Amino acid sequence: MAPGAKVETPLPERIFAHASPRSLGGTSMFEADAINSSNVAAFHSDRDVVARAAAQLSETGFQLLQITPLTINFAGSQEQFERAFKTSLVHRSIEVIKPDGVRASQLFIDSLDTAMLGLVSTGGTRFYDNVEGIAVEEKRQYMAPSPLAPAPPYWHLSVPEEVATCCGATPLHRIGINGAGVRVAMVDSGWYAHPFFASRGYHTAPVLLGPGAEDAASDESGHGTGESANIFALAPNTEFQPVKMSPVNSIGAFNAAVGLMPDIISCSWGGSRPLALSAADLALAAAVAQAVAMGITVVYSAGNGHAGFPGQHPDVISADGVFVDAYGSMQASSYASAFDSQIYPTRHVPDLCGLVGMRPKAIYIMLPVQPGCEIDVENAASGVEFPQGDQTAPDDGWAAFSGTSAAAPQVAGAAALIKQAYPWLVPAEIRFLLQNAATPVAMGTSSPVDGLHLGLPAMPGPLGACGSGLVNIAAAVAAAPVYEAYKQGALAAMASSYAYGAA
Repeated sequence: MAPGAKVETPLPERIFAHASPRSLGGTSMFEADAINSSNVAAFHSDRDVVARAAAQLSETGFQLLQITPLTINFAGSQEQFERAFKTSLVHRSIEVIKPDGVRASQLFIDSLDTAMLGLVSTGGTRFYDNVEGIAVEEKRQYMAPSPLAPAPPYWHLSVPEEVATCCGATPLHRIGINGAGVRVAMVDSGWYAHPFFASRGYHTAPVLLGPGAEDAASDESGHGTGESANIFALAPNTEFQPVKMSPVNSIGAFNAAVGLMPDIISCSWGGSRPLALSAADLALAAAVAQAVAMGITVVYSAGNGHAGFPGQHPDVISADGVFVDAYGSMQASSYASAFDSQIYPTRHVPDLCGLVGMRPKAIYIMLPVQPGCEIDVENAASGVEFPQGDQTAPDDGWAAFSGTSAAAPQVAGAAALIKQAYPWLVPAEIRFLLQNAATPVAMGTSSPVDGLHLGLPAMPGPLGACGSGLVNIAAAVAAAPVYEAYKQGALAAMASSYAYGAA
């Protein structure tokens, strides 16, 4: 059986899930060792199989929300699930690491009939011939702290100027490399039209609602609005597309973003997965791999004391944290995660870093939010001073926070500048350039991670607390022509060798 204690708590009235039609490769998505961009096509499904599976779900009374080459996103009641799939669903309480690094219990919906968390079997049902399994969605956490109080006499960074300067973007802005023509989608809690964005002339497309999300004009959390300012700090002329996510249907929102065919997707959310993936995780892993295989650069937060997933997926750019103080000195953020994945062999997290504050709350970057949103109100609720609170008013539309939630959109903005300058580069090449041009960090220690690590020390090279270091986008763009020349020379040498062999 799946881990965690069974809890007698009513299930939600509407349950979201993803059906995986039979995979073309013959191996179920839920039996795969690892799904990445090189093998994800094997988990696509025949169109006729998808059509039959969708028809069966619809005929049974489920609401169809989205169909992709990998999964069918649908919703229904507990009664519908249990009747259709001949199972019993329960709430299971599992200890997780919350975004502020605190251990707490979280409820997951699980089937009593399978060993994998969140997997519903189709065996013995009318769906079996067409559907290899059902992944019940689970609630994802935004990778940011919950800042607590009012306005700053302490060291903090402002957007866009100070974030842009620390990440090396300012020199590029002066010569017109500013993200123009590059589309960046951000899957998050929504986006609010704060006057900050209009005063800067930033371009934002209408909010796209992911399946199950509501109210496109509002960002009740404030998280998505605030973190989007980090993208604009590095890429002020980017074509920004916010996608509002229901936290209990994250895969559907991610797939909605993929459907827009952006150049880059930034995600500042996930779960803590130190040792194993759930059914929903495997479906999300496949969606991420598919996006990268399509040429979309995907950036994820590494985690705040989490063994972050999808932040440890091998195809994503995994973004962690560096703290820059008032004197310009750098050290690893004690709030951000660094670890060797136990799920993906040889995968070290992170790849590189953005700007993240320190424990206890990572209160560091002053960001615009919707007045009176959760983050804004929580700031004032405690009435305490820095570092436990950020000392802003409860309804002023500003809050200081960071976490690796801030690092991911900063790295995504950096990727947008590379994509503008060199639009033919693929995701792996963009990651390579960002890593190789990053500024090494040799001081500080990362956050403890899920009891697996006490925290890694920062060190030169790619395997320490900060990966390759703090993003330096000016250096990455400057190095790209050298990389291109090397690549073209290597290809020419290969072609010459091949011709010689053929002769």
